[in-house]
Amino acid sequence: MTEAKTGDKVRLHYTGTLNDGSIFDSSQGRDPLEFTVGSGQIIPGLDSAIPGMQVGDQKTVTIECKDAYGPHDPNAQQAVPRAQIPDGIPLEPGTRLQAQTENGQTMSVVVVAVNDNEVVLDANHPLAGQDLTFDIQLVAVN
Repeated sequence: MTEAKTGDKVRLHYTGTLNDGSIFDSSQGRDPLEFTVGSGQIIPGLDSAIPGMQVGDQKTVTIECKDAYGPHDPNAQQAVPRAQIPDGIPLEPGTRLQAQTENGQTMSVVVVAVNDNEVVLDANHPLAGQDLTFDIQLVAVN
């Protein structure tokens, strides 16, 4: 059988869970995830678990946050004067918004806190700071 190695295009089914057992993502009911091993298309900890697997192999991989979406970075939170946010934008804590950086890039942020003067936005990935567990099955190696 063909063993997956860096540079191979692979397809795998997966279910990702948090430490409390809740599922945060899964390919169940969808096409398998397709990517090139070692290309940086997926999180490093999962990418490094693929080499050596053969089609049909299944395993469970626990990935520390540093090899997933990184630790939660308090510097990724920013207080923005409320007056700079256009009217009609929902500002309830937990609301996900798209923001534009000074150089024109779009980024996802979450409203963390709101008061009369400012809105605190968090640009951390929603899974930053969390260890992740994946149940994976290699479906194909091309």
